[in-house]
Amino acid sequence: MKAPKNTGIKIVCNNRKAKFNYFFQEIIEAGIVLKGSEVKSLRDGKGNITDSYAADNKGEIYLFNSYIPSYKESSYNNHNPRDTRKLLLNKKEINKVIGKINQEGLTVVPTKIYFKKGKAKVEIAISKGKKLYDKRRVKKKRDWEREKARVLSKNK
Repeated sequence: MKAPKNTGIKIVCNNRKAKFNYFFQEIIEAGIVLKGSEVKSLRDGKGNITDSYAADNKGEIYLFNSYIPSYKESSYNNHNPRDTRKLLLNKKEINKVIGKINQEGLTVVPTKIYFKKGKAKVEIAISKGKKLYDKRRVKKKRDWEREKARVLSKNK
């Protein structure tokens, strides 16, 4: 058996709810501007992006409503846990994201925060919201796959 390759990626938090609530059209990797205490807190594996979203503000993309808890060992220069954080994209990517948000009515949802080669990255998805019947269809398909696997495992 081969040993898994070390890709240098440490996933801090996933947004599993996003895949259930949205259809992803495009996934983009972006850097994120963080303070020192935010980086320390993320390296501890703490953080939450389930209710967060990204939007443009004066020609730049910001991450809103993400939660990075304050770092205990940091004293007077601690950060605000629900602060807005700037995403680092090049101008071409920013214009593409802003155009899709404004023209097509799509939303930008973060799917995961991770460290890649020591740098904090956010994977954002340009996505369209699912309707209730789409969510029901996904649940039904998931339950059917689970039931099918149970029946097949009993027959072996």
